[in-house]
Amino acid sequence: MAQELAESRLFDDAESELISRAFDMLGAIAPRDSDLLRAHLDRLPELSSMIRKLPSLYATESFAGKQRSLETLVDYLCENDGLSGELALPLKATLARTFLVAKIQFLRGFVRVTDAQVDNGGPNAEEFEHIADELREELAQSIYTQLAEELLLALLRKPNVRITTKRRAARQLVAIWENAELEIDDFCPLLESAWHARNRVNADLGSLLGTSEYFNLVCQDCAPQFLDFFNRDEVPLQQAQAFEEFLFDMTWEELSTLRSEMRLHSLASITQTWAAEVLGREIELERKEGRIDPLALYRSYFRRQLAADFRIVAGRPGPQRTAEAYMMIYLLDSQNALDALP
Repeated sequence: MAQELAESRLFDDAESELISRAFDMLGAIAPRDSDLLRAHLDRLPELSSMIRKLPSLYATESFAGKQRSLETLVDYLCENDGLSGELALPLKATLARTFLVAKIQFLRGFVRVTDAQVDNGGPNAEEFEHIADELREELAQSIYTQLAEELLLALLRKPNVRITTKRRAARQLVAIWENAELEIDDFCPLLESAWHARNRVNADLGSLLGTSEYFNLVCQDCAPQFLDFFNRDEVPLQQAQAFEEFLFDMTWEELSTLRSEMRLHSLASITQTWAAEVLGREIELERKEGRIDPLALYRSYFRRQLAADFRIVAGRPGPQRTAEAYMMIYLLDSQNALDALP
């Protein structure tokens, strides 16, 4: 099965071997779950085939009396304000995005099933725990890939991003859509490193200085280039605010509320429970009981991204981009930055 998966181009060799091994174990213990996962897996090649049959986004062709090319597509994407959503994207782009979501849903299902075997404490629980951890890593990488795509799309709709930066972002998106099997380590390993580290760190909060959160990122091998970018001399205020959001997994408004309440109640430090009561929402954890939760990281990014968009529209103070967006803009504007990263 591993060879068949690898030849289908749905997964790389390591992923194919892992999925094949997991199916072998699961089929003997939970055949119903195994069959449902196989049915989901069998739908992926059909979607991948549809994508490959569509014309290349790099091709030049004539339609409705106008010439279409990579350059006209880049121009079109740079005019995108985000209000049309998926309707504004080429069909191949939409299907490529759908393929990635389908792959994520398949891996999420596999993680749930293997976690259930671990929690049930059967005779193979230890081996299932190892497989579940590996599957969770593959799931995380796919989610990081989708995050990078959403980040690039967000840059295109920002009114205060330079057109040269937008054009580079658009070209990177076209490259991703053209090859649905592309993953984040193929085009932006630095952000993958930052998300990989952040996914293993729960904010301590404490005095809200961020010292322990920063140290924990270092301990989780967060790319030093990412940390140094926000720790350089005379870093702009909005970039510093966005990095705080990233550290604490909260919006700038939420952090301002917590600090105000700390002063009001003369508190030197706070807990996640106290913060949840003040903010009126659950504080999600990127790591629970030793297991990473990449979906919590995904939700964190979107919370911060929505807040940044709102500030622009409403003319409110605070960072107008996420920390990841500031980093991506720097990379896009640096000559050959994406290719030069290790």
